[in-house]
Amino acid sequence: MARIPIDLVKGNIKKEEPISNLIVGIDLGTTNSLVAYIKDNQPVAIKDEQGKHTLVPSVIHFDENHDATVGTNAKAYLVKDPQNTIFSVKRLMGKAFKDLGEYQDFFSYKIIDTEVEETLVKIRIGNKFYTPIELSAKILSQLKERAENALNQPVQKAVITVPAYFNDAQRQATRDAGKLAGLDVLRIVNEPTAASLAYGIGQDKEMVKTVAVYDLGGGTFDISILNIDHGIFEVLATNGDTFLGGDDLDKAILEHWKTVYNIDAAQLKENQSLNQALRIAAETAKKALSSSNDFQTQVEAWTLELDRSTFEQLIHPLVQKTLAACAAALKDADLDKSAIDEVIMVGGSTRVPYVKEQVRTFFEKESINDDLNPDEVVALGAAVQADILAGNQKDILLLDITPLSLGIETMGGLMDVIIPRNTKVPIKAGRQYTTSVDGQKNLKVSVYQGERDLVADNRLLGSFVLRGIPPMPAGLPKIEIHFLLNADGILKVRAKELRSGVEQTVEVRSPYGISEEDMARMLLDSLKNAKTDMQSRALIEARTEADHLLLATSKFLQQNDAIMSDEEKTQVSKLAEALKEASQGEDKDLINTCMDELNDYARPIAHRSMDNTISNAMQGKKV
Repeated sequence: MARIPIDLVKGNIKKEEPISNLIVGIDLGTTNSLVAYIKDNQPVAIKDEQGKHTLVPSVIHFDENHDATVGTNAKAYLVKDPQNTIFSVKRLMGKAFKDLGEYQDFFSYKIIDTEVEETLVKIRIGNKFYTPIELSAKILSQLKERAENALNQPVQKAVITVPAYFNDAQRQATRDAGKLAGLDVLRIVNEPTAASLAYGIGQDKEMVKTVAVYDLGGGTFDISILNIDHGIFEVLATNGDTFLGGDDLDKAILEHWKTVYNIDAAQLKENQSLNQALRIAAETAKKALSSSNDFQTQVEAWTLELDRSTFEQLIHPLVQKTLAACAAALKDADLDKSAIDEVIMVGGSTRVPYVKEQVRTFFEKESINDDLNPDEVVALGAAVQADILAGNQKDILLLDITPLSLGIETMGGLMDVIIPRNTKVPIKAGRQYTTSVDGQKNLKVSVYQGERDLVADNRLLGSFVLRGIPPMPAGLPKIEIHFLLNADGILKVRAKELRSGVEQTVEVRSPYGISEEDMARMLLDSLKNAKTDMQSRALIEARTEADHLLLATSKFLQQNDAIMSDEEKTQVSKLAEALKEASQGEDKDLINTCMDELNDYARPIAHRSMDNTISNAMQGKKV
């Protein structure tokens, strides 16, 4: 329902002029999200309809009809209905199942292991499956609706912030989520850069400063070293951890309580309501100990206690990890601590006094800059960036960097870096290569991101084949590979054989990425058609995954015939047949369900097969 502004003095409906060229700034956070805009030349976070709260909890609950509730009303279901309530989805953006590690048990909802390394994780709610992109789009849709109600006009353009250490896949996932929510995402901006803008640093075009932005949010940490020189923002270095934040402080408390009070981990896994109640109690303890020395609460039969000293001991290793990242960023920027003029604190977790104290001590400062609300500062800065893009602040230029190196695979599985990490963007860089086989007509180009020498240790972003190379002796063709990284951190790759002129240009995306054409159509045809397009893409992905799994299952049955019982063989074959039948239909959720059931049944057998292989190897048998 849209608000109707009324002039209480005259009794008339106010006729407010719509904001021209409106662009909002959005902080899509792990714990909370919010939206801001520029009002009277100042950034303002938009409040709810009651005019009280700016924060929208990044929580989504699905009822039995799969209708979604987002925000404050969804939080109550974290304990009441944990299996159907999504939180911390930002931690899943651009992630494969293998990326989650020990955090798989942290979530109360079911995250699906697709057995395909590069495939984005899926979340199972009842008989339906959602990607982090779809779930994040629901949060962004809620923010869009809030802004439209408050401003009484359509909101179509946005700037969305991400941690500086988000990789290409995570940035693309964030952009896709925005577009699926019906937003034209004009820029993906690093959160530390946005925070600096919120503090007004750099808006004085005569200012010259070097700033460290320490950002410890709910799920991510990053440190950025920025140089601001006469209105130009330059990120000198960035470091951090996309899986370190307030959630981890909560987890440290929870693990402590499990040990002290002999709380069975298996019991928590079976009883997700209890698990969530304890997690929320841990979060409450963290907040309470920021202003008091002792905390006590009751969760079922347990009286849980924690004092500030113990809390600080528990989180000390996590805080030290953030400081190690700070040291690495300073080293990358080739700066001493003394070169830092100002330290800015961002993120709700920086409210913890121990965190503030350790950061101040590390940077050897008498004080740190924490005057603004750490929950709002990033969104306010995003609104300033939006104002810059709208052309209202012409004296500020933002330069950003790529957080990780980008390169291609060469002979022997080596990573050949084309764009080194901390290179300013936008950037275009290239190199020449040649063939290794006489008469080679095709060349596969595999693009990776990371800092290791072997591509096996880095992340595959995508690959394509340059076809039609004229047959020539090995070493004679000259193949130029060009990388173009734009201001959003999105990569385009061009391969060209210089002698013949054969070339191909592709936008490198993770396998789940939505094409620009699909995205444009979603925006033009509204959310209804966008949902249809998303379902079509999900169906194709599900069928492709099913084909891979069916092939792997066939090989699995052949290789493990000796260790499987007749009942196991029959059941695996039965589940595989059900998957094959489902993959020929139109129900992607049924396909995913069949894959999930086949994987769940086969996993213990696979573990047994591995144990058998190791045992045979140790006995000197040929395996």
